[in-house]
Amino acid sequence: MDENAKAQFKWKFYRLTVELNIIVLLVAMSIPVFLIIHSLYTVPVITGMLVLALILSWDFIKKYRETKAWLDGNMGKEKEHKKEYESKSSL
Repeated sequence: MDENAKAQFKWKFYRLTVELNIIVLLVAMSIPVFLIIHSLYTVPVITGMLVLALILSWDFIKKYRETKAWLDGNMGKEKEHKKEYESKSSL
């Protein structure tokens, strides 16, 4: 993988990691909020947090699949270049 592709992968991985952490935090924070805070707005806030986590999960899955396909494509290119180099070296 060339340096440009490595930099792109780094940022794609970083984005996915941050998004996954936000999803986990939203779900994890909704439980103590439900158990500790007793207010008129507790249920709507928890519902909003869980809906936001669901929307981010959908986006995460979509971006994960795109990144995986991109990575597989770049790895395929790397294997082709390696085969070309090996065939030229053996001549």
